[in-house]
Amino acid sequence: MQRIILAIALWLSLMVGAFANESSMSFLDNRFRVDETVERITFLVYREDNSKPVTLVRPDGKKYYAWRHPENVNWIEEPTVDVISIEHPMPGPWQAIGKVTPKNNIQIISQLSLQADTLPQRIYQGEKLKFTARLMTDNEPLIVENILDRVNLRVVVTRYLEQQEVANSKVKPVPIVIGEFLDDGQGLDERSGDGIFTVELPIAIEPGKYHVRITTGNGVFLRALEQEVFIYPTPIVSRFFQGDESEPHQIIIRGEPATIEEGSLATSISLRSPDDSELVVQQQARAGTTEVTSEFQDLHQMGTYYWKGHVYATEAVTNRALVFDLPERTFSVVGAIDLESAEKMQAAAREARKKAEQEAQVLAHRQKVRFNAMVAIAVGNIALIIIGGLIWWVVRRKRAIRASLPEMQLKMPG
Repeated sequence: MQRIILAIALWLSLMVGAFANESSMSFLDNRFRVDETVERITFLVYREDNSKPVTLVRPDGKKYYAWRHPENVNWIEEPTVDVISIEHPMPGPWQAIGKVTPKNNIQIISQLSLQADTLPQRIYQGEKLKFTARLMTDNEPLIVENILDRVNLRVVVTRYLEQQEVANSKVKPVPIVIGEFLDDGQGLDERSGDGIFTVELPIAIEPGKYHVRITTGNGVFLRALEQEVFIYPTPIVSRFFQGDESEPHQIIIRGEPATIEEGSLATSISLRSPDDSELVVQQQARAGTTEVTSEFQDLHQMGTYYWKGHVYATEAVTNRALVFDLPERTFSVVGAIDLESAEKMQAAAREARKKAEQEAQVLAHRQKVRFNAMVAIAVGNIALIIIGGLIWWVVRRKRAIRASLPEMQLKMPG
């Protein structure tokens, strides 16, 4: 079944506060004209199912393709539609060539904007926030069938540096993406393609002052909002106390009294046993307190247990609802210990260690004696060689002296 060919051109006016104007015109042979005052235009071209992307022809005859086009062109290709956004398009008649539907029109809309919830000035580490943003035109959410579920919305935070810190810092802060979501009807998003983006933002970064930037970064809808926020340390503290055969395991959650409204603290904690069975305990703080205790009875299987949960509270000053996640943690349960056997094992270990030390001392002594004996033998042999050499030299010397004396003959008187 053929669908109506549409091309929606989105033009962001340079004049702030200008009223939104909308015009439409019929195509003739898939042709449309771009006025010289248009600085940004978006074509939305519907075509037959599973057909190839259209070819866009400029007024001067140059062609743009989904896989080949200049940097000022952004192109989204879908099975039945092409979305083509052009910065500073050439004025004049354009044409879309392809298996498009037989009826179409073009709309030029000014005043395209991005609206988003204002983040609280005071945010807590570990908190989860429900966040909503909208692409707006003429003060109404922009609804483009089959397209908005492809628009990528990001929430990016960058740590704030004072001027002196910027001057002294050799490394610039790295932007961190803390939320990335679609208008696809998944998660907290209520309906797909309604122009309303919703996400649950986990605040898992260090406390401090941050720049927050909210953008649509798909290359077609390029808009951004910025603000500054402070992230404070978490006002929630959790402590785990392991029980024994007669006492239950306890998880105590405390809220900071100056921050958390008394009586508003509530918890939902799940504990998974070694056999993978799960137990959920939900508790509410008593009036006038900021503490909740959750107890887990008769859980004494040997092995590793896993627990995690959610904490709900109200900020005392602003009455703002707060939600925190408790990350998964573990503890182990072991069997009863036989003290007598344990003492025997410890005594045996001490005896074995003592015996090993004695054997090591005897071995070291033997090695030392053997080394000393080898040294003495070596020294004695060297001394004998030296003494023998001296004796040989003296004897040889005496023989040489005797051989050098003249032979004397003694004559006896007659």
